[in-house]
Amino acid sequence: MEQISKKEKTLEIARILNELYPETPIPLEHKSPYTLLVAVLLSAQCTDARVNLITPILFGRADNPFDMIKLSIDEIKDIIRPCGLSPAKSKAIYNLSQILIDKYSGEVPESFEALEELPGVGHKTASVVMSQAFGHPAFPVDTHIHRLAHRWGLSNGKNVTQTEKDLKRLFPKETWNKLHLQIIYFGREYCPARNHNFLECPICSRFGRKSLFK
Repeated sequence: MEQISKKEKTLEIARILNELYPETPIPLEHKSPYTLLVAVLLSAQCTDARVNLITPILFGRADNPFDMIKLSIDEIKDIIRPCGLSPAKSKAIYNLSQILIDKYSGEVPESFEALEELPGVGHKTASVVMSQAFGHPAFPVDTHIHRLAHRWGLSNGKNVTQTEKDLKRLFPKETWNKLHLQIIYFGREYCPARNHNFLECPICSRFGRKSLFK
């Protein structure tokens, strides 16, 4: 495998991703910051494809916090059950909707701190909303991006928090919002967790840690 500096590797990975994914549509269907927030919350331990099957049903009933709190937690739970973790997610959706009404006049706050104070909203979810709904530079790192960053030798982070810091240091801030989506798309198409073909992967075949692919 060729010897290459981390800076050169980073530039080449960015080039490959830009070539493969010049456009990066947001995977979760939504029509407002609120519907994106709810969709991201639902995506925890659930595929985007399944979330996109469920959200039209939920948002057909309530696509804003005022309508959402007219539903009971049990009604929300029944709708979102296929997404998994429905007891916790339904309570979070209802409670955050009430908070948005009480504190923010029904609007989603454009702030990391305010978002992370909402029920069921962690740093990753807040980062997705800040980047995809409001256009602020953010680098949401989920377990898939964490896995690929390790495979490609871009981070030795033991958790997503450290991996996020490493990736932010390596890539220019103006690329973060697009790049995290490009990595997600690449992982699904070329670099899955299981049954991964190291030799055919456009990135792993050049820069991957071969010891991880026995």
